[in-house]
Amino acid sequence: MSHAESLPSSRPIPVSYNTQAIDLGELFTTLWRQKYLIAGIALAVTAMAAVYAFTATPQYRTKTFLRPPSIKDLDALNQTGVYTLNPEESLRRVGAALNSYEVHKSYFDKHQEQFSGIDSGDLKQAFERFNSEAFRVIQPSTKIGDNLTTFVGLEITYPETVEGHLILNGIVQEAINSERKQIQDDLNSVIDNSLNTLERKMGIARASYEADKDSTIAKISESDVLKRAQLQDELRAVRTELRDRRESRITQLNESIHIARELGIVKPTTPTAMGQGNGVSQGNVFRAEVFNEQFPLHFMGTEALGAERNALLARKSDDHASPRISEIKKELQLLDQNRQIERLKSRKNDDLFLNTLVDMRAEKTRLEHINRDLSELVLVKVDQQAIKPNQPIKPNKLLILILGIFGGGVLGIFVALIRGIVLNRSASHYELSTGKVLIGQSTIQ
Repeated sequence: MSHAESLPSSRPIPVSYNTQAIDLGELFTTLWRQKYLIAGIALAVTAMAAVYAFTATPQYRTKTFLRPPSIKDLDALNQTGVYTLNPEESLRRVGAALNSYEVHKSYFDKHQEQFSGIDSGDLKQAFERFNSEAFRVIQPSTKIGDNLTTFVGLEITYPETVEGHLILNGIVQEAINSERKQIQDDLNSVIDNSLNTLERKMGIARASYEADKDSTIAKISESDVLKRAQLQDELRAVRTELRDRRESRITQLNESIHIARELGIVKPTTPTAMGQGNGVSQGNVFRAEVFNEQFPLHFMGTEALGAERNALLARKSDDHASPRISEIKKELQLLDQNRQIERLKSRKNDDLFLNTLVDMRAEKTRLEHINRDLSELVLVKVDQQAIKPNQPIKPNKLLILILGIFGGGVLGIFVALIRGIVLNRSASHYELSTGKVLIGQSTIQ
């Protein structure tokens, strides 16, 4: 045998690794060998879960529901005639107030002691976080059109250190009071504005009445002045006419006296009597004379005519000669004191004569007697008040322990598998390197 044939081959021993194949037996063997590791990890995770479950602050949840008030609850407000509110709108307004930051902040400012258990830090900052996370408004689904489902709810989630149900009920009452005050302010504003509007209208009506009264007095006064001037003109004209008549009569009498003197007529006579001369008549004679023309004035004789003329010359006024002068004087005397103007100026309460003020005064009286006290106004019906729940919603101790056990077991198995893989790879590399060394030694020999 040659020396070359007696030496072993110098090629490395092939080692085959199949990474796709999993030997379940070896897997279970590996896990079983590390059962204490898996149990330790599972126990540790379970312990941590138990610590959290029994040390975490319990969280509670409660809710309240509000429904629309009945029509009779709002009847006192609606009957004012200046402000109307239906049940659905009332519920909507309170629901909006429930979700209002201002309402929550107002209640917090008034009852800070109820929020002292939220956080040990800055109370205001703690409230801001609590307000943004703890409250949730509940409303019916918009797909449901049944009015029986109309409601508004508010839900609060709070720690055990806080009386959440008291806070929730307090915020509901604060929202109701806030809306009631807003409605009170609106009602007062509407009534005051209506009264101010009525006062302005009444002032305008009074000013219009005063202007109308002044205009009426001015027109009557102007009419009286005009009538007085016309009567005085008429009086002067009548007196002038009477004076002209008197002067004309005197002239006529003077002419007749002159004629009578020429005829020698001293006593009243007639043309027939004058024709008889001085003859003596026998017995009683009655004469009837008819003249188609006016009887000549000179036949009255100088005595009668002279007496009449002297009387006319001695007359100082001709007013008695015309009845119209007496009427004019009467009318002028009546114009000296116009009773209509006197009564208009002597009115002490002009409102009694203003027909347009009747309705305004009645409306003003009605507005002034409206009951503005809405302290008993029912805006919503509290269908369910918030109560303190018996059990917290979290933490769920049993669930946390179960999850801890399960999670710990899974984590332990995962760690054991990783550890087994790492150990197997280390052992394989060690065996491979050991085999190469043995082959090398055989070659040298």
